[in-house]
Amino acid sequence: MLANNVSSETVSSLAQPLRNRFDRSEWAGAFGDLGTLIPFVVGYITVMKLDPLGVLFTFGMLLILSGFYYRTPIPIQPMKAIGGAVITQAASITPGMLWGAGLFTGFFWLTMGLTGVLDVISRITTKPLVRGIVLGLGLSFIMEGIRMMQSDFFIALIALFMTFLLLTSRRIPAMFALIVFGVAAAIIKTPGIINELAAMHVNFSLPHLALTQVSWQDFIKGTLILGIPQIPLTLGNAVIAITAENNRLFPQRPITERKMAISTGIMNLISPLFGGIPMCHGAGGMAGHVRFGAHTGGALVILGTLLLVAGVFFSSSFLVILKFFPLSVLGVILFFAGLELAVSARDVGREREDYYILLVTAGFAIWNMGAGFLAGVLMQELLKRKIFKV
Repeated sequence: MLANNVSSETVSSLAQPLRNRFDRSEWAGAFGDLGTLIPFVVGYITVMKLDPLGVLFTFGMLLILSGFYYRTPIPIQPMKAIGGAVITQAASITPGMLWGAGLFTGFFWLTMGLTGVLDVISRITTKPLVRGIVLGLGLSFIMEGIRMMQSDFFIALIALFMTFLLLTSRRIPAMFALIVFGVAAAIIKTPGIINELAAMHVNFSLPHLALTQVSWQDFIKGTLILGIPQIPLTLGNAVIAITAENNRLFPQRPITERKMAISTGIMNLISPLFGGIPMCHGAGGMAGHVRFGAHTGGALVILGTLLLVAGVFFSSSFLVILKFFPLSVLGVILFFAGLELAVSARDVGREREDYYILLVTAGFAIWNMGAGFLAGVLMQELLKRKIFKV
């Protein structure tokens, strides 16, 4: 995922044994996944009426654990298919169903990892197939980023231009400039948020156990309506793509699809306990963290600590804080995460067949990650057996 303009010094630093850092670059990179994190968190809190404390506490805790364990920027993200369904169909979905879907997801991916089923999948995922999934994901991030930018295109264009100018700057990380610009734009457009910020107060609280609110009916409905439709997206994005991107960027700290499945399973068995939402490791999140400066798990620890503090001390006022992050600026962050993902497809190979597999996979992956994976495998096998000639 290293773009051509990334310095040789950065490449050299990535080749060293990884230890978490907490310098300026890690602080900047810590915010590189806000383009997906904030919209879903806002949706869960405002539409589903989830307690911000449970959502923020679990995100913060799991981000910190991920940063210390993996020591690379393997993110914790909301599961997008589940999140999208919950937010758009909130009238018919209860928190119990959401937590039931999380438990099903946890059991499913833990089983997939422990039984070794993913070892079979990893053996058939060639580079063109993996790059196709990553390219499709990157293009979908770019398109979603542009859609978010349309909420205030003038602000977005300024932010976009500024980010390109500062993308490789060591003195002024692009993310810091984006945050300052976003806060300034929010204040200018809505001066009243200053008064709302001044009215915030510290309110210490700890999450309560939420499993008492999950019935068997919630578990079954959550599994069928939310959990099962999420499986293909998780397989493509949070198991296959994240493994490929981490191992390409950080070969000295490799992971496996099996490890990602087990990790996804464990955190989704933990999250519902405290009222959290279903989560996964997404390649797009890693792209965002890395694009804006993160090279270790320190960025995750920083972001996780901020979310943990916000949840424990300011959960009652958290939505006020989020008003300082305009949707158009979040779209710019997501746009650059997509670019970082998509550009990694450039090393797919030289053969014409490789590009066909890449593009077929990517095309279907934009629509559905599972469909992209199946289409790529089918194209790969048909070309290998000389049934198709391109």
